Amino acid sequence: MKKLFTLSLAIFAFHFAQAQESETKPKTPIGGRPNIPSDLNFEFGFNQLTNRPNEIGVDFFGSRTFNVSYQFPLYLMGKNSGFTLNPGFGVGTDKLAFKDDQNLFNNPDLGSNSSELLDVTEVYGDNILIKANNFSANYFEVPIDLRYHLNKNNYAKSFRFSVGGKVGFLYEAHTKIKYESAGFDKRKIKDSQQYGLEKIRYAISVKAGSPGFYVWGNFYLNDVWEKGRGPYATQASQINFGLAVSVF
Repeated sequence: MKKLFTLSLAIFAFHFAQAQESETKPKTPIGGRPNIPSDLNFEFGFNQLTNRPNEIGVDFFGSRTFNVSYQFPLYLMGKNSGFTLNPGFGVGTDKLAFKDDQNLFNNPDLGSNSSELLDVTEVYGDNILIKANNFSANYFEVPIDLRYHLNKNNYAKSFRFSVGGKVGFLYEAHTKIKYESAGFDKRKIKDSQQYGLEKIRYAISVKAGSPGFYVWGNFYLNDVWEKGRGPYATQASQINFGLAVSVF
């Protein structure tokens, strides 16, 4: 999350410098949103596993996604065609909250870069009170969208929709567990490792909305874990979806 915040500040500073150099550019009526031809996106939503076995239960509201991305337009077939190609870059964090107080732990039978799903109490003891329990995976991402604007004369005021894709590169994953017990008072354990996750992931992305707000969805084409390296040798894939705000 700290890396997401740092990237957001860096992109915001870059945009502020652009705005200072372009004082003659008008503002759109959407909350005074600067009419800079690019987007700083903050996406909030939910993260789910598909094609998973019954042994893997996922809590819907506890499994969330937060993405930050910067995208800029490349005009296709002229500035009034309605079409733009929008490449960019960003970072994303996907959380999974497993049901029944379970989480991922290294599988000793498979060695490093592997995981199995266990009860937290099985690892840290039965007489504990679990306060927090989740898994997070963090990615550098490269999105690209083919976008169509209904208002071909003014993209800044137009409803638009897009279809595209993104590639993500795993740079960190960890579990975070907080619990209380009579013997140890309070404990917070953050265990960073790769847990058998695929290093690269691919998704088809869809978006629809105004310049300031939109709905989005990502449908991942590859499995979450490397073959035979995840819990129950699952071939589960991933989807996430939600709402977004574009600052510029």
